[in-house]
Amino acid sequence: MHQKLRTTKQQPSSQLIANLTGFSTLELRALWRSQFGCDPFTNRPDLLIVWLAYRLQVQEFGGLSRITRARLADIASDVDAGKQPAFAAVPRIKPGTRLIRGWKGDIHEVTVVDGGFLYRQVTYDSLSEIARLITGTRWSGPRFFGLNRSSAATAGDEQ
Repeated sequence: MHQKLRTTKQQPSSQLIANLTGFSTLELRALWRSQFGCDPFTNRPDLLIVWLAYRLQVQEFGGLSRITRARLADIASDVDAGKQPAFAAVPRIKPGTRLIRGWKGDIHEVTVVDGGFLYRQVTYDSLSEIARLITGTRWSGPRFFGLNRSSAATAGDEQ
């Protein structure tokens, strides 16, 4: 076994990660086998380095939380099903946030509350319900209130 690989077990992860770029493909593959217990899926050193660095960081600092893993699985499921991932559809807004929107000369104010959105003393489950009340047509509530990146150019056109 090569000297670099013999000493990896004694090195802290941060030092080993910093040295990965100096490893040959054979050394990276051997380190992969020691970390994952199987042959690597590729011979590309750039990919081996990224995956090995991630693995070493997980071992030293811990991996993703259960909640984060579940959220990522939901997003992957949406993508696999051909749907737009849920993270892009509904932004997270903290309770107490006020959303103000002008529409046809009127100012409409919505306050984010726990479990919904307060508009004219009534709590609604979604911004889209409120946007439909205001406009009389089906709108994406987050888009209507300017919460989507693409909405800035179009949401103001109807005022």
